[in-house]
Amino acid sequence: MTTHREPLSSVLETIGETPLVRVHDSPDAVPVYAKLETFNPGASVKDRIGKHMLERMLERGDVGEGGTVVEPTAGNTGIGIAVAAKQLGLDAVFVVPERFSVEKQQLMRALGAEVVNTPSEDGMGFAIDRAHEIADELDDAVVPQQFSNPLNAEAHYETTAPEIDEALDGEVGAVVAGVGTGGTLMGTARYFRERDPDTCVVAVEPEGSAYREFLGEEVDHGAYKTEGIGTHDISRNELFDPDLVDDILTVPDRAVHEEMGRLAAEEGQLVASSAAANAIAAKRVAREVRDGDIDAPHDAVVTIFCDSSERYLSKGVYRSFEEWEG
Repeated sequence: MTTHREPLSSVLETIGETPLVRVHDSPDAVPVYAKLETFNPGASVKDRIGKHMLERMLERGDVGEGGTVVEPTAGNTGIGIAVAAKQLGLDAVFVVPERFSVEKQQLMRALGAEVVNTPSEDGMGFAIDRAHEIADELDDAVVPQQFSNPLNAEAHYETTAPEIDEALDGEVGAVVAGVGTGGTLMGTARYFRERDPDTCVVAVEPEGSAYREFLGEEVDHGAYKTEGIGTHDISRNELFDPDLVDDILTVPDRAVHEEMGRLAAEEGQLVASSAAANAIAAKRVAREVRDGDIDAPHDAVVTIFCDSSERYLSKGVYRSFEEWEG
């Protein structure tokens, strides 16, 4: 994987084929493996959907070359789309709530995109509405809308999941991944469930997020520092299919902060908060498979390390928990 031995014509050809690496703090009998998405050119899992969605939308005629892509995003999707947009002859505008990573917003601008900020207190719902308003004001503009576009999940069904499948010779017992839009987990889960209906699928969210409402539970909504996963309004998350999920695990910020530090100090993994949440949940699932509490078809658990902690250094991810800014 990531062994490109021939010259490539475009940065888009470097997206995908990321390494799958053992998480050492997982049971020997049921190892956890993480897909290291920081190896993508835009350094996150969202490069996959940026390339896939724009190529398919151009093919379908949803937008023409020279047109504009307008997307509400917390940052990584913007970077992924921006990487692809210029290479495909498109302009990009991103609507980003102010509280999200300054580093991400700087990178989007560096990649030639325009960034429009919205008030943090208005949430992602307001950013979504504002993106559609901007698109309506432009000629030949489209909103890919990662929260509802099936191409989001399709990108992972066609790339991420087959790569995992090949690396582990099809012996995947459980898929564990954080849900923001839900695209990564849904695409990967559908792929493995088609191959073995007994594959365990577990969603991950921060404490204070509302995904467990999909299971009919009452949830105490609250602020959380973990970025890139979770929701406060499940009506916006159209890709998530609760029928594909066996459980939704909630991870508190304090545990995420501790795991970010552990992954860096012990495993050399400079990954951000969503990856740490995924690691915590995946290790829990692995222990339950080992102990017989989860009946999985194979003794391996896979998860996603979505992006790098370097994107969040200004927020103090490696300082004390109290100094970490969500």
